[in-house]
Amino acid sequence: MIRVKEAVGKKELRQFVMFPFSLYENSAYWVPPIIANELESFDKTKNPAFKDAEAWFFLAYDNDKIVGRVAAIINWWEVKEQGLLKMRFGWFDFVDDARVSEALLGKVAEIGRRHDLDFMEGPVGFSNLDKVGVLVEGFDHIGTMVTWYNHPYYVQHYERLGFVKEKEYMENKFPAKNADPALFTRLNELVKKRYGLREVNFTRTRDVMPLADEMFDLFNNTYAKLSSFVPITERQKAYFKKKYISFINPEYIKFIKDKEDRLIAFAIVMPAFSKALQKAKGKLWPFGFYHLLKAKKNSKDVIFYLIGIQPEYQNKGVTAIIFNEYHKTFTQKNIDMCYRTPELEENVAIKQMWKHFDPVVYKRRRTYRKDL
Repeated sequence: MIRVKEAVGKKELRQFVMFPFSLYENSAYWVPPIIANELESFDKTKNPAFKDAEAWFFLAYDNDKIVGRVAAIINWWEVKEQGLLKMRFGWFDFVDDARVSEALLGKVAEIGRRHDLDFMEGPVGFSNLDKVGVLVEGFDHIGTMVTWYNHPYYVQHYERLGFVKEKEYMENKFPAKNADPALFTRLNELVKKRYGLREVNFTRTRDVMPLADEMFDLFNNTYAKLSSFVPITERQKAYFKKKYISFINPEYIKFIKDKEDRLIAFAIVMPAFSKALQKAKGKLWPFGFYHLLKAKKNSKDVIFYLIGIQPEYQNKGVTAIIFNEYHKTFTQKNIDMCYRTPELEENVAIKQMWKHFDPVVYKRRRTYRKDL
């Protein structure tokens, strides 16, 4: 018989974080998180997402053995401000046993009904900067530090339980050499001259920090119209600065400003940390830091993490300035492959932005929905 228990204490939350380490022990493609960072994200006193959200963490047991986990989340800003009566769930992992997935999602549904919500959707996190989607294609590609990996059987469990596809996300890649400067060098100068724009580059992380809040405001403006977008709050800005900016080479952060010194566009690229994280095995000490620092300095693969452009500057060629700056940086660092984080299938603007680089879709992922 499968027993589901809420993880409430430090010991159980650590078991919640550690379960995938055994589930994917023999996988060449799963990328482990940093255990301490994962625990912090579930700490109500440290993660500012809990100001607007509630979460319950559940473990499934077969006798005394842990066989699955799920986080049930209500984002109250989404419910009250957007009127979207959604029960979120994420960090959903389980052995290939229908009793386990049914029992865990049954707990999520129970909470949703108790709070008079209309439907449940997942896997998703607390916000738009969390991981999203169950992998449905591309199981033979290594994951990234900003995506979930899962076994192929997950999809069958969703569909057997009556879930239907809610959103589809694509992950693309292209060789850096596909970024032909002939496509953007001349346009770069024309756009800068026409709109009075200038690029801002960095060599030190501490120089990025004073502009980070403005960057997150721009991120909110850029994606406000996408479905289910939840804006980043003031408290989350400080948290994400601490959590992400230190992982990023300052040379990989590009800002564009107008003649009034207003930030009108930004892009963030991350070194590929996947293999370093696999070597670290979830721990920064004693050798995890070394592997991450080595990847930060030497990785020849990069991940386009975030890009944002003020709505009034979209479709005006601003991306030519961004790509021109990255081309110079990537050439200097001999970057080989460029990967992109999951992008909504419905986001036509983002597809248009990348089309000249001949990107290849190498992974697909989905969120699934079920009415309550």
